[in-house]
Amino acid sequence: MDQRTTTSAGDSSRIEDVWGARTPYARGDLWPERADQALEAGLTEADVDRWVRSACVLCSNGCGCDIAVKDGRMVGIRGRTDDHINHGRLGPKGLYASWQGMRGRDRLEHPLIRRDGELVQATWDEAMEAIVQRSKQLLDEVGPLSHGFYTSGQLFLEEYYALAVLGKAGVGTPHMDGNTRLCTATAATALKETFGADGQPGCYEDIDECDAMFLWGHNLAATQTVTWSRVLDRLAGPNPPRLVVIDPRTTATAKKAEVHLALKPGTNLALLLCLERELMVNGWVDQEFVDAHTVGLTELQAQVDEWTPEHAAEVCGLDPEDIRRAARIFAESPRVLSTVLQGFYQAPQATASACQVNNLHLLRGMIGKPGGGILQMNGQPTAQNNRECGADGDLPGFRNWENPDHVQQLADLWGVDALKIPHWAPPTHAMQLFRYAEQGSISFLWISATNPAVSLPQLPRIRELLAKEDLFVVVQDLYLTETAALADVVLPAAGWGEKTGTFTNATRTVHLSEKAVEPPGEARADLDIFLDYAKRMGFRRNDGSPLLPWAGPEDAYRAWQDASRGRPCDYTGISYDDLRRESGIRWPRREGETESVQRLYTDADFPSHPEYCESYGHDLLTGGSVGQESYKALRPDGRAMLKSAPYSGPHEPPDDEYPLRLTTGRSVYHFHTRTKTGRTTELIEAAPEVWLELAPEDAETRGIAEGDIVEVVSRRGRIVAPVRVSDIRPGAVFAPFHYGYWDAPPGAEERRPTAANELTITEWDPVSKQPMFKSGAVQVRRLEEGAAS
Repeated sequence: MDQRTTTSAGDSSRIEDVWGARTPYARGDLWPERADQALEAGLTEADVDRWVRSACVLCSNGCGCDIAVKDGRMVGIRGRTDDHINHGRLGPKGLYASWQGMRGRDRLEHPLIRRDGELVQATWDEAMEAIVQRSKQLLDEVGPLSHGFYTSGQLFLEEYYALAVLGKAGVGTPHMDGNTRLCTATAATALKETFGADGQPGCYEDIDECDAMFLWGHNLAATQTVTWSRVLDRLAGPNPPRLVVIDPRTTATAKKAEVHLALKPGTNLALLLCLERELMVNGWVDQEFVDAHTVGLTELQAQVDEWTPEHAAEVCGLDPEDIRRAARIFAESPRVLSTVLQGFYQAPQATASACQVNNLHLLRGMIGKPGGGILQMNGQPTAQNNRECGADGDLPGFRNWENPDHVQQLADLWGVDALKIPHWAPPTHAMQLFRYAEQGSISFLWISATNPAVSLPQLPRIRELLAKEDLFVVVQDLYLTETAALADVVLPAAGWGEKTGTFTNATRTVHLSEKAVEPPGEARADLDIFLDYAKRMGFRRNDGSPLLPWAGPEDAYRAWQDASRGRPCDYTGISYDDLRRESGIRWPRREGETESVQRLYTDADFPSHPEYCESYGHDLLTGGSVGQESYKALRPDGRAMLKSAPYSGPHEPPDDEYPLRLTTGRSVYHFHTRTKTGRTTELIEAAPEVWLELAPEDAETRGIAEGDIVEVVSRRGRIVAPVRVSDIRPGAVFAPFHYGYWDAPPGAEERRPTAANELTITEWDPVSKQPMFKSGAVQVRRLEEGAAS
C-alpha cells in the first residue's frame, strides 16, 4: 500500500491531522508505506529542479527524506518510502519547519563582534583572529582549564568528532559537554550502568512485533510523531499491542492506553521498584536467564522488598490495582517493548529509574528479541553522535576514560601524548561547566548550535553569567538567538540542507544528508569553522603534522571510522557510498560486512567485560564511581548488571507556600527553543504562545477559569501565561519549555516572562548529571480574566 499525501506552504491540513491517515497492519507484518510531501505554495513536483537525499533533523527519529530544490532554493520536502525509519512519513515539524525554518529573513549572514557593547558586522578574519587571540592568550597565561565548549544535538557526526579532537587533543580541556546533557544523558548512562556501554538495544521494528508497549515518561505522540503514527497503525490493526503509559498528564498518548499511571511528578523510582517486586513475588522472573546473564539479583531483591503496591500507590498517588494490572501486562505479554524519555530523564533519580526499566526486561529475559526490547530514547536528531564522538563528557568510540588503555588508543590515533587527553578526573558536565564560567575559572566559552539562555534551568542566573565581562563567549548558530545576543563573537553557521554530513538517530541508524543549496551570505559549515580554528591555533601531532588534516566532511568521516574500529559503535563497514545506496544503515557494521543487526544483545553477551566496557559504573544514589577493581570484583564478564537505589523523592517537594509540583515538556508543534519552528507560519499559528495546564480542582480552588492569565512563581522566578484546564493530575502544573524571547516585542521579557526555565531548579541527577527540569514547587495565582491583552 502506498498512500501519497501532499501539502503546500500555508496548507494546515497536517496541523489538524498531526499523525496523518491510518494504514492499519497486524503484528508481524511490514508497516505500510505512506509518502508525505510538502512543497512551496503554487509549486508541483514538475516544478522541482532536483531532489537531494537527507533525513529530518526535527526530532530523534531521523526520518529519511529528500529536499526539493528549485532555482538554488529549498522549496519542499518528501519522505522516502524505502527508509525503514519512516516508510515515507513525515510529521508536521518535518513537513513545514525543516526547510522553511532555514529561510528566515533574519538568518545570520556575516560574523559579528562586540564593540563598545554592541554586536557589529565583521569579516571572518576579524572574527576568527579575535577568537584565536583570546584563546592563545588564555592557554599561555592560565592553561587549558580556562576553555569550555558547549555544543548541541544538531550538528553532524563529522563536526562533533572534529570538536572532540580539537578540544581533547588540541586544547586539552575536560570542560566539554552539550545540550544532550539536558535530554539524553540519562539514556546513555542507564545503558552503560546496565549493559556496560551505550547503544540502543531495540529498534522501531519492535513496534511491528510487540504484544505490549510501556511508555515510561514518554509522550510519544508529541515527541516523535512519525513513530506514534506507527503505534497508531498497530493499534488500528488486528491483534493490537496492549499499551501502558506512565505520565502525570492525560496526553494524546495516554488517551490510547489500556492502563494510564498518572503518578505524582518525581515518584518514578517508587513505581518501578514496586513493579520489579511484583515480578519477583508472583514467580514472573525468567530465573534461568537471570542466573546465566546478570549479576546483582540478591541486592535488587533486598531493595524492592518494601515496595508493595499499596506502599507505591501511597507515594505515587495511584490506585494499587492499576499498578497490579500494569505488572500483569508486563509479565504475561510474550513480547514487551519499553520506551523511556524525558518524564524519567529530567526527573529526580533519573538514572536509577531508567535502570529499573532495564531491570524489568532482564528479569523477564526480554532483551534482543523481536518485539521484546528497550528504547532508551533520544530527544534530538544527532544526540547519539555527540555521545559516540566524544564532543560531550565521553571519550570517542564509547571508550572508558578510567581505562588507561582506552586513553592510549586515542593518543596513538591522534598522534599526541596520552597526558594531553584529559582523563585524570570525571569529565565536566554542563551544569558544572556553567558553574565554572560563573566562578571565573572558565574564561573562554564556545557555544555551538544551542541556546542555553532559554534551555538551561534557572534562567536569570544563566543570563547573568553569560553577560559577565570577564567571560569571552563565542556563539555559532543560524540566527541571533537569546544566547547569541549575549556573545562577544557570533559566527554565522550553515545548517541542514546547506552542508554535507552524517547523523545517527535514536536506533543507531546512520543517514547521509547531502548539501542541497548554498548557505546564505558568508555562513560556513560548522566543520569548516572548527577546522579553521584548529589551523589558526596551530594544533599539531607529535610528528609536526596538523592535528586535523581533513579537507572536508568525508575525510572527517573516514577518520571517525578509524576511531570507531573495534568498538561497540563500529562504523568501519558504513561508507558514504553505502549511505547513498541505502536509506539508513545501523551500526555496528564492521569492515567487510554488508548487513547490519537490527537488535543488540540477541546472544545475551553484553559489552561489560572490564577491558572493553565504556564505564565501570556508579552508585545510583550518590553518583560515586565504582572504580576498576570493585567493578572487576562483580565479575560482569559479558553479563548485565541489575542495579538499583533506595527511593529518596523530589528535591523540592510542595509546601504551604509553593503547593504545586512543576513539570515541563514539549508541544507537538515546536522543537526546543523554536529556532526553526518559531519561524514557520503553520506551526506559529498552531501554538503561538506559552500556556499553563492545571487540573480542574486546582483551578477551581484558585478561582481560575479556562483562558485566564495567571502568574506561576517558584523560588527562582516567574512566568505569566494563559491557562488550559486539562486532565493533568491534581497538584501538578505543566508548562512547555519552548518559549523564549527572541520574537517578543521590545520590553516583553520584563512585562510578560514566558520561558518555563525561569522557574526550574538547578539540581541534577547524581549519575547522569542531567538537570531535573521536571521537579520543583510553584504557586499559581490569577492575574486577568480571559485572553491575553
